[in-house]
Order: sequence, then structure tokens, then C-alpha cells
Amino acid sequence: MRLPIPNRTTAGRALAEELGDCRDRRDVIVLALPRGGVPVAVEIARQLNVGLDLLLVRKLGLPFHRELAMGAIASGGVRVMNRDVVRAYGVSQRDIEAVVAKEQVELGRRDRVYRGDRPWPDLTGRCVILVDDGVATGATMFAAIDAVQLQHATEIKVAVPVAPGDTVSRLRQKADEVICLATPGGFQAIGQWYEDFRQISDDEVIEMIQRAWAHEQDAA
Repeated sequence: MRLPIPNRTTAGRALAEELGDCRDRRDVIVLALPRGGVPVAVEIARQLNVGLDLLLVRKLGLPFHRELAMGAIASGGVRVMNRDVVRAYGVSQRDIEAVVAKEQVELGRRDRVYRGDRPWPDLTGRCVILVDDGVATGATMFAAIDAVQLQHATEIKVAVPVAPGDTVSRLRQKADEVICLATPGGFQAIGQWYEDFRQISDDEVIEMIQRAWAHEQDAA
């Protein structure tokens, strides 16, 4: 795909072409990582005629170094911990629970805002396509893969428009398939590879996902 990518919707269409083997499959579900992954995922799900939902992930930063992740929590009540980091920095269980409680509040808020009363989908035996508008270090996507694995998906695909080559290589060690449209050198930030990389608001996420879910219901 040519760079810069025009916008997230264009990226979604291009990724859908690469995922043609998933078209019309009832066992496939696309999970968007909000916020930026939502317009990409909406277009993929629409083109493939498959289910769509959201996977919220919150990093668990060290109490004294919030940017360094010791784990993550995700939609569906999943908690993933990096025990090597916990041991290396001597983080107590009390400190872990304090960080989890704080991040759970924000994850719960976003879940209520975005999903409302919609139940979490059963991923058992399903092919899950995890979608974001790009990855840099891949920390959030790695947590998302762990979360989906714990929920007994049979196949996990990662679909992103752009990422560094080394990150894609590491993702391929965890996911069954990684589709990435471009792996440019000199990678500093995802936004540098888009013409239009404006921030997506909560209201826009809600509008896009509700419209997609209404379409699914009409088509059922």
C-alpha cells in the first residue's frame, strides 16, 4: 500500500482484501481496539460481512513508572501479568491490586460508554481478527492477543495498516497470522504514515459501532 495512507477507512478496505478467506464466515469476528482501530475494523467487518465488536485493553503500569507495563486488563474480565517485570521490580501484590483497581475503573467506564448493555461475545471456537490503526511497540496488541487466547479462540489474526518490521516479526510469534500493509523504516509514530490521522472521539466511536451493530441486526 502506498504511503502515506489516505485515512483509516481506506486502510480497512485494503486489509479486507487481504482477508478475503474470512468473507461470510459465521465463526469470524472482528475486534476493534478503540479508538483509532474502530473505523478500520468497521470497514473490514462491512467488507467481509462478519461480526464486529470492541476489545478494550488497559495497560497496567508500574506504580513508580507508569509507562513501563507490568501487565494489562481487557474486556471480558481478563488480566494478563508480566511476571518477569513484577519480580524484577519487586512489585507487591497490594501494589498490583491498587493499579488494577484504578485501571479497571477506566476500562469499565469506557466499556459502559461504548457497549452499553451489549453482552460480551463468546469467543470459544471462533476466528478472531484483532484490528488497530497501526502498532509501534505492539504492547497493547500483545495484551489483546493474550486476552483472546485466554477466551479460547481457535485462531487469532492481527490486521494493521502499518507497523515497524521488527514488531510485526514479534507479533507473528504470538498470532496465527499477521496482516500488515506496510512496514516502513524510520518508524517514529503511527500518525506519520497517514494523510488523515485525526483523533477519534468517544462520540464517534459510539456512532460508528452502533451503526454497524444495527446493520448486523437488520441483516440477521
